Amino acid sequence: MSRSIWKGPFVSKGIVKKIGAKRKKKSRNKKVPFLWSRSSTVIPQFVGRNFKIHNGRSFVSLNVTEDMIGHKLGEFVLTRVRPVHKVKSNK
Repeated sequence: MSRSIWKGPFVSKGIVKKIGAKRKKKSRNKKVPFLWSRSSTVIPQFVGRNFKIHNGRSFVSLNVTEDMIGHKLGEFVLTRVRPVHKVKSNK
């Protein structure tokens, strides 16, 4: 079931605060914000920005494009690693 339209998309308050602070400062140091909120929706203010999103073990770098608007941040960062089986060699 999707979220009701009148509520709008869910975006964590911490993310909005980090993005707002970056725009006001316009400082030369370009620190990439670290995010743990994988359930937040990508909004147009995120386009062109880099984020480091937590996948449960480490942070994965993500560059947001226009095609990602409306999707969740967690959709673009995989949390599971495919198992790789060893190949038996004949001696």
